[in-house]
Amino acid sequence: MSGLSRVRNRYILAIDFFTLPVSLFLAFLFRTGAVALWGVYAEPLVLFAIVVTVLKLAIFYRMEMYTQYWPYASVRELVLMFRALAVAAMAEILLVELWRWSGNPLVLGIPRSTLVLDGLLSSCFVGVTRLSIRAAQMLTADARTEDRHQKPVIVVGAGVAGAMVVKELLANEQVGKRPVGFVDDDRRKIGKSIHGVKVLGTLKDLPLILKRTKVKDVIIAIPSAPGKLIRQVVQSCETEGVASKTVPGLFEIIRGTSRIDQVRNVQLEDLLRRGTVRSEGHRVGEIIAGARVMVTGAGGSIGSEICRQVMDFGPSQLVMLGHGEDSIFHIAGELRHHPYKPASLVPVIADIRDKRRMRHVFAAYRPEVVFHAAAHKHLALMEENVPDAVTNNVLGTSILVNLALEAGTERFVMISTDKAVNPTSVLGVTKRIAEMIVHEVARQSGRKFIAVRFGNVLGSSGSVVSIFEKQIRAGGPVTITHPDIKRFFMIIPEAVQLVLHSAAMGHGGEVFVLAMGEQIRIVDLARDLLRLNGLQEGRDIDIVFTGLMRGEKMHEELFFEGDRVERTQHEKILACRDGFTTDLVPARLLRSLEVATYRGDKAAIYPLLQRLVPQYTPPEVRTEEKVIAEFEVALNARKEFAFAQQPHAGAGSTSPTP
Repeated sequence: MSGLSRVRNRYILAIDFFTLPVSLFLAFLFRTGAVALWGVYAEPLVLFAIVVTVLKLAIFYRMEMYTQYWPYASVRELVLMFRALAVAAMAEILLVELWRWSGNPLVLGIPRSTLVLDGLLSSCFVGVTRLSIRAAQMLTADARTEDRHQKPVIVVGAGVAGAMVVKELLANEQVGKRPVGFVDDDRRKIGKSIHGVKVLGTLKDLPLILKRTKVKDVIIAIPSAPGKLIRQVVQSCETEGVASKTVPGLFEIIRGTSRIDQVRNVQLEDLLRRGTVRSEGHRVGEIIAGARVMVTGAGGSIGSEICRQVMDFGPSQLVMLGHGEDSIFHIAGELRHHPYKPASLVPVIADIRDKRRMRHVFAAYRPEVVFHAAAHKHLALMEENVPDAVTNNVLGTSILVNLALEAGTERFVMISTDKAVNPTSVLGVTKRIAEMIVHEVARQSGRKFIAVRFGNVLGSSGSVVSIFEKQIRAGGPVTITHPDIKRFFMIIPEAVQLVLHSAAMGHGGEVFVLAMGEQIRIVDLARDLLRLNGLQEGRDIDIVFTGLMRGEKMHEELFFEGDRVERTQHEKILACRDGFTTDLVPARLLRSLEVATYRGDKAAIYPLLQRLVPQYTPPEVRTEEKVIAEFEVALNARKEFAFAQQPHAGAGSTSPTP
């Protein structure tokens, strides 16, 4: 710690106690110009100086002049200082005028112009004391900047974040880095200096600047930077053998998990940022503020983030419903410390397939807005567990939308996936049927029930990136099914923010599709992850291609052929309207599907799924007529069995209800 850092405000108070009366004496002498008059006015002037000094010190103390850290003073502290001086000068003048009016002998011989001179001189004394401390600190920082033991750093972004990063680097010698220049695409800033550090050029000039300055570190200081820009900087740094770091993204700063001046390693999520998402928080607030909100799958990656962002808008009640107690326990514990904690925060452990339990939950809490994020989502697992995929994704959704209708729910938002378009997997086809169920209920009821469709999200449990990270930690290899397989990617906070905007815009029956940019090759994602971990493919870790899994596509789609796609008020959200006029999910087919799943008959489930979604081609196909006939027999047998278990009517019982 430098000597300047040890300068205490009590020393500054002592200096003020000495200089404030001196400024008054000098003002009097300058005004009268006669030293001979000093003997006549000495006693009243000394008494007046004591009173005025105490008054000014009290004002300075009240206005927190002695709680500031002057070695790092900025414009804010400068404004504070001059405001305190102005208040002190006005208080002094007001005091003198009151005394003159009352005939106080202390001020009768003191000219009014003396007070003006005193104000100017005291401003000089007070200002010089504090600004000299700041100037000395700057000189010390400049000397440190020339210290060859400090590693030179280029900062990308000469905005607020960049200025804060540079200020932090200059202030903390322990960091061991000295900023030698900025890079910014705003050409008006080129050649200008911020905190004594010059803007050297634009991003296009970065490779040349890295060669010329021979820096070893680059800090990306643009919280709202899109992934394309970050990728460009990282690639330039890799080419020149320079390490790259970044400040947190905008969502991390808004969430309060990071500060704008904190620097960390570049992560894969940074390379996939979409840039600043235009916020329509006022519209989201209109549907959530003061409302009863339920989130299903609240312990999952998407569901928990929905809970966090919903809390920002102040619902009156948040029901967090999930099947796994650990995940619900953790999100409930986290949200209990949220600054906008609602009057009622309700964790509920329940399975959306349990109709009786869900009926009780809806009756108890009567949610006005429901976000349905509960789903089975792992493609390969669902191919092996077809009945469970159907009961959870299809029948669970059907139970929820119908209970939401009964409970008077105004908005229902189902989280869907791009795999629902022209599905080739059980996961995709079940999510497509869930979309159809929501659409049909919205059409029949006129309620604002919608679905939101997006692609893979980074950071979700079991995502391809989390699998890659585990494989890297284990030493490899990193396994990918095909070298050309592509997927859409988003980061969770961005996806959820757009889900909330879609909820606010929905009129009922739409499938909202998030604009996710171009699809990214999975192998490129894996290679990025290796580079960010300081590893090289083939040398440190191998990438192995294992072949496509059953139900897996080479690339995903966002719309069906014939869909009516419309732009919305939000540039990153599209609305898709199917235009169906007949029942999408006939009750007879849904009932047959339910029976098949509870029997665990995969061979019977597949043709029913294909009947509901003709674009789906199952691995095993039986004719629809044969399957329906089998179910009619099974249903009749079940009724006969139930009837046989009832007491006979002659024994005093009532007849069974069919």
